[in-house]
Amino acid sequence: MRTERLAADAASIARAAEILRRGGLVAFPTETVYGLGARADDGRAARGIFDAKGRPPGNPLIVHVPDVASARALADGWPADAERLAQAMWPGPLTLIVARRPDRVADEVAAGGPSVAIRVPVHPVARALLDAVGLPIAAPSANRSTAISPTTAEHVEKSLGGRIDAIVDGGATAVGIESTIVDVTRSPARLLRPGHVAAEAIAALVPLQTSAGLITAPGERAPSPGTHARHYAPRARVALVPGEAVRDEVERAARAGARAGAIERGARTAAGPHAELLPADPAGYAAALYAALHRLEDAACDVIVIAAVPEDPAWDAVRDRLARASATA
Repeated sequence: MRTERLAADAASIARAAEILRRGGLVAFPTETVYGLGARADDGRAARGIFDAKGRPPGNPLIVHVPDVASARALADGWPADAERLAQAMWPGPLTLIVARRPDRVADEVAAGGPSVAIRVPVHPVARALLDAVGLPIAAPSANRSTAISPTTAEHVEKSLGGRIDAIVDGGATAVGIESTIVDVTRSPARLLRPGHVAAEAIAALVPLQTSAGLITAPGERAPSPGTHARHYAPRARVALVPGEAVRDEVERAARAGARAGAIERGARTAAGPHAELLPADPAGYAAALYAALHRLEDAACDVIVIAAVPEDPAWDAVRDRLARASATA
């Protein structure tokens, strides 16, 4: 398969919408990461996502829609908590899990379950594409399953080139990590995946239960994307260590003959061509993390040593991604 590389202009958006309407696969930018889109109402199209990614069929997809009314149309009931959160935080990087209308959302999208994950993106290219296609679009991250999420079109090409129909290049994404996911089929609502929208902001609007470090066992249906133990991971081994131990760990790996990379925040202690320094604040760090992991993977590092980040709640989403990236299974 030849993968078309499309610009983010009106003609390219129209071409991408045409591909999606006929059941094809199109990667496109959102504010979080690039998504791999297919019609959410078409089981065959949705299966194409799982095939291209090598994604387990028990891992549900997030459906992207242009507005709250479109989200309500996919739901079998719309709880008050859903309405409150949607009105306050959409468009934006928050995903809500609601009961699914099976006549509107294919079983494959929901991994055979009774619920569906929905969000309204804020990225202008994503919004233009949703308006042009006129259909709900299922779109997980546009990369092979468990690999590093893509924040540029180049990352998508590296992972899925030749496996999908097209990539819409909208430049680098701004948020850099995936959306926060909240299950509102129950009360209190349950936070299933931390993300850019903080738990504190959600809890200010609705009663909220958190599920830190939720792990879905292999072979089970996941209640939400992003809950398997290993996820967001480079091919290299990832070692999470205290900040003061980074340089020693890098030097130890180098003495053993490994090509070692490092990711630190705020201040650099490790030297060399594969030492990445990310911003000291959680939002800046999150925005830069996946791109840094991609650079170190492209440099063929055998091990990536990452300085542990703070334990306070502002870093919850980053800690979740680092823990899963460093998991061995």
